[in-house]
Amino acid sequence: MLINCVVYQDGKKLADIDVDAISDYVIREDCFVWVALLDATDAELKQMQHEFGLHELAVEDARHGHQRPKVEEYGDTVFAVMHTVEIDDACELHVGEVDVFVGPNFVLSVRNRSQQGFLGVRGRAERESHLLRHGAGFVFYALMDAVVDRYFPVIDRLETELEEIESHIFDRGKGRANIERLYGLKQRILVVKHAVAPLMEASGKLSSGRVPRVCDNSREYFRDVYDHLTRINTTLDTLRETIATAIQVNLSMVTIEESEVTKRLAAWAGIFAVATAFVGVWGMNFENMPELKWTWGYPAALGVIVSACAIVAWRFRRAGWL
Repeated sequence: MLINCVVYQDGKKLADIDVDAISDYVIREDCFVWVALLDATDAELKQMQHEFGLHELAVEDARHGHQRPKVEEYGDTVFAVMHTVEIDDACELHVGEVDVFVGPNFVLSVRNRSQQGFLGVRGRAERESHLLRHGAGFVFYALMDAVVDRYFPVIDRLETELEEIESHIFDRGKGRANIERLYGLKQRILVVKHAVAPLMEASGKLSSGRVPRVCDNSREYFRDVYDHLTRINTTLDTLRETIATAIQVNLSMVTIEESEVTKRLAAWAGIFAVATAFVGVWGMNFENMPELKWTWGYPAALGVIVSACAIVAWRFRRAGWL
């Protein structure tokens, strides 16, 4: 679905145009065309390929989607794949994809499986006309910067969830629930990691070394994006290490709880063993046994058993086993 098709000249919006008129402006050196598509159909991609002269391999990647984040060059055209990560109220992640084609006189963005649009990016670029004069390269930077900036709220939510889990890590009876939540959080962090790490590697090509010509005037801005991605990647690594530590601590707490239960069971088994020993001796039914015919023999035997068990229980309690 077509969202926008706008032509810009000298850093200012010239006009909204029809797709059929793209070829009239893309050949002009003083203009560039910015087209935005949402969940593009095969027919739309084929039309864009014809209008902008896109490489068939890049179009094929955009058509099938589910590509790894990357930046590739096809002659004078740069093709970039970026993953969008959105988080809902239940802290579940939804991964989308943005494919961007950048040429000397055009920018084509294809957004798939994503709820958040880039109208704000277009508005920002149009307000900063002195930067928009850099052409399609600056628009490419603005799109990438918007995608990267949207990672920060996701990471903040994941950090908040981790802090909440850590606050309950020493609560009794929540060992299994905490481990399940920690593993779920670890998986979500890995999803963000898969979006960030390859993009960080790819964005480095746009700020150092042999930079694509269309991005040469904006390499300082791409360096800023690279710095943001580096910081995000470091934060994700820290979160993963913290989760690994939290899991180990939680497992240790479970082991300690199991050890305490084992000690309590052993203590009660020792108490009953004392009682069993006395009852076993007095229950042998020999003819000549002391106190066998004594009137107070039965109460006395019970008193001895209770006293012995009480002494053993007192010793276990002092030792911390009860």
